Amino acid sequence: MAHTNKIKTSTGEKIFTVFNYTFITVLCLIMLYPFWHVVMQSFSSMEETLKGGAFLYPKGFNLDTYRSVFNNPQVYTGFATSVMVTIVGTVLGTLLTAMTAYPLSKSRLRGGKVLMVIVLITMIFSAGMIPSFLLIQELGLLDNRLALILPALVSAYNCIIMKNFFLSIPESLEESARIDGANDIRIFFSIIVPLSKATIATIALFMAVAYWNDYFSTVLYIRSSEKWALQAVLRNMLTNTQQAMAQAGVNVVSTSNTNSETIKAGTIVISTVPILVVYPFVQKYFVTGVMIGGVKG
Repeated sequence: MAHTNKIKTSTGEKIFTVFNYTFITVLCLIMLYPFWHVVMQSFSSMEETLKGGAFLYPKGFNLDTYRSVFNNPQVYTGFATSVMVTIVGTVLGTLLTAMTAYPLSKSRLRGGKVLMVIVLITMIFSAGMIPSFLLIQELGLLDNRLALILPALVSAYNCIIMKNFFLSIPESLEESARIDGANDIRIFFSIIVPLSKATIATIALFMAVAYWNDYFSTVLYIRSSEKWALQAVLRNMLTNTQQAMAQAGVNVVSTSNTNSETIKAGTIVISTVPILVVYPFVQKYFVTGVMIGGVKG
């Protein structure tokens, strides 16, 4: 008979494990409840939201809030703008970040240390809002959707994560490819990029969330309301709900079972759901990409 040796767990370890699980569970509930409250409130009736209190379930369930929000044509134009900016910005930004970090990870790059210092300086010092506005103005990008994409294409923090990951790739792989006649571009796209899926997915998630949640760039650079990003449209609805909806031809006061509170809850849900839908597809790369990119300096 084979005897299995079971590792004995001390009383202190059991107490510690129970405490950890309890603490993490409570922490998750604390973080989850505000969003759950808003979701349930968005499906509740006007009378119940005016009473206030906790919303663990919809009180007076109805969909009038979402009907009112989607009657606003700016929601559709804002959504289209945000999707375009997020996709284009994420794809170009991830590519440029990788193409910037790859040469910086090579010791044979002349002046590489100086260039790395310049990249690091941008993490500490910023020109500020007014110089940035003047630059966009001089480039002729005011009231142009490119102004929502170009300023945030490359981040020093993302470059450092990518550079540290590239340092972990054995030089022998590149040397073998060079012996076979591959140049640096072929090596980068055929060897380095396929090996960097986890880190690239992590950087893409960072950038997608940043582009999707950005409203301040729209406030600074975009004048035409039809070019507003979704976050700017929703911010306008949150800060001045009745006026914003009235401009869209929706009378919040006369609309059945809706008021400013339910409209605000609905807009928050609409702005959050797209990222929640995307996140599960890249979550498996997230921890791995950050750990690999952040260990080796």
